[in-house]
Amino acid sequence: MTTQVADSKTSPIADHLTEAILAVQRRSPGGTVFHQAVSEVLGALEPVLVKHPEYVESAVLARLCEPERQIMFRVPWVDDAGRIRVNRGFRVEFNSALGPYKGGLRFHPSVDLDVIRFLGFEQIFKNALTGLGIGAGKGGADFNPAGRSEGEVMRFCQSFITELYRHLGESTDVPAGDIGVGGRELGYMFGQYKRIVNRFEAGVLTGKGIGWGGSHTRVEATGYGTVFFLRDMLATRGRSLDGRRAVVSGSGNVAIYAIEKAQALGAIVVACSDSTGYVIDHSGIDVELLKNVKEVRRGRLSQYATERASAVHVTHGSVFDVPCDLVLPCATQNELNAEHAATLIRNGVVAVAEGANMPCTADASALFRAAGILFAPGKAANAGGVATSALEMQQNAARTSWTRTETEQRLEMIMHSIHDHARETASAYTGEPDNYVVGAAIGGFIRVADAMLAQGVV
Repeated sequence: MTTQVADSKTSPIADHLTEAILAVQRRSPGGTVFHQAVSEVLGALEPVLVKHPEYVESAVLARLCEPERQIMFRVPWVDDAGRIRVNRGFRVEFNSALGPYKGGLRFHPSVDLDVIRFLGFEQIFKNALTGLGIGAGKGGADFNPAGRSEGEVMRFCQSFITELYRHLGESTDVPAGDIGVGGRELGYMFGQYKRIVNRFEAGVLTGKGIGWGGSHTRVEATGYGTVFFLRDMLATRGRSLDGRRAVVSGSGNVAIYAIEKAQALGAIVVACSDSTGYVIDHSGIDVELLKNVKEVRRGRLSQYATERASAVHVTHGSVFDVPCDLVLPCATQNELNAEHAATLIRNGVVAVAEGANMPCTADASALFRAAGILFAPGKAANAGGVATSALEMQQNAARTSWTRTETEQRLEMIMHSIHDHARETASAYTGEPDNYVVGAAIGGFIRVADAMLAQGVV
């Protein structure tokens, strides 16, 4: 993997950044996506380290890149046939300088320690940007709930939380959902946690059902927030979503609600995808049908195309081949590469907002920015999910519940604040307000680093 930092390769600050990146690679060999995330963030920090040498002198980078705690454990469970299964569970508690560890749980076969470290590291800056007093963590297991019965999913979730519960708490570590972990899985985990500790600690998990401590708009928050950020970004160039053709990768929770909000604000989402391919629907994705297929029936996009006369299911190529003005990659990391970026640029894309965590490769994001395309990194654009989780924690602490309208208004205000903070930070440190990559990285870094320095060497 190529180590990249800012342009001044021979300056002492650049040397310090290079050594910090190499140190991470030595200490965590084989951590491909974790190394990528560290390189991308640290590669943006030279301007702030030049102005604030105290961050160098205090070795804050070395401390920031090393998780405070890494937990890996066995998850045994019994399937419907009576066979004993064993999966591996993870929780990386990365940084608590700003508050209790906060971040989702992902259940997917691709989950390993490298993926969880990467996600936890990204969470540091994302959570800091919200300004809501939450630290950063991430967890999950290499379990795939797809195709499993309700009983199997319940037994797995109960076994998983039976080990993890001892590390959780409203003021310690507060997980939420992520890929493969929705309201069903969170419900089973919360029930088992409550049974073990014999307390109803509503704030120990977020993403709960509305009737038992959950928050309105939490399900929609990541997708909605990404579109709010995209709208604010377009407004800086006097543009709007109205009439724009958009492509969304993925068709899970984030993608569905990004499509819903984008179309509510006037865009026409003409394509989305899943592991079987993608659908093109030039009349605009039918969100209610998509929800029914994916959330109710847990089906595939081929079913959507079968039931929607205007849609075509494509099993070759990429959803990013579809000509569009706006792109929201909402599936998984590194799904959009340099070749895809070049195709999108040729087809006239004007803005890209990451709904997933690091869905664009470093080369792809560099191509977008070099072409003058507005580009919003995930640590800023998709912070709406964790922001609304923090709002859920506030409601739990006060034993109250806000209306859907009030919660969405708060989400919208938070995303507007994140956008403006990233833009102002980029302008202050680079003179380029459109450089949201640097603005988000530095903006989040300063908040966490200052708290770390204030709290001493811990």
